[in-house]
Amino acid sequence: MVALSEIENLSLEFETKTPQEIIRWAVTEYSPEIAMSSSFQTQSMPLLHMATRIDPNLIVFFLDTGYHFWETLMFREQLAADWNLNVRDLRRDPRWDAFALQNIRTLPIDDPNLCCYLNKVQPMQRALQGMKAWISGIRRDQTSVRAQAKILEMQNGLLKINPLLNWTRADVERYAKEHDLPKHPLYDKGYRSVGCAPCTIAIGADDDERAGRWAGRGKIECGLHTDMFQKKNISEVESSN
Repeated sequence: MVALSEIENLSLEFETKTPQEIIRWAVTEYSPEIAMSSSFQTQSMPLLHMATRIDPNLIVFFLDTGYHFWETLMFREQLAADWNLNVRDLRRDPRWDAFALQNIRTLPIDDPNLCCYLNKVQPMQRALQGMKAWISGIRRDQTSVRAQAKILEMQNGLLKINPLLNWTRADVERYAKEHDLPKHPLYDKGYRSVGCAPCTIAIGADDDERAGRWAGRGKIECGLHTDMFQKKNISEVESSN
């Protein structure tokens, strides 16, 4: 495992490395205490393809929020079978089930930050306990928040690794074409970035790929890649809304 003092220099060095080189380094240094996350949308396919061919046993976390499109769940099942993936579904803490069911239709609309915290952030926090490294598929060209990210980032003792950070949408499309990667079933219907059904709409071909996420709500991130990921309880989330 790499010393904390070396992380910043390595991150700068990795700016000129390929995603595959970064993933191989990460797996070598941190396996078996390493996992990746995937939303199983079209933009996620290159990282999922690369990482699981470098390490076929790599744990893949999928956040089953309870709000996914049916097409997403079927695509995840089919791909897990076809690629023999080691997928682990993550769900909210059962103690929030009664609250979530009572507010199942209104929560994503009235308080999307709280919804994301309960159904994405908390489950990921829990799943990553005991892990030393987390491979994420974020890119700098996706949002203003992600534009500030580094390839290697320490988060409360956990190393977050962003191998595709310097890639563009064109890079993703080129890799997918070269390797004949499958598309999410909703991609050709205008869903360029697919999240939960209540918070995702179809967009035009020339729109930003994430324009259909939380459209008109002033929200661009679910919280996994913001300071919300550092928050430990709901009161902290509510006070920041």
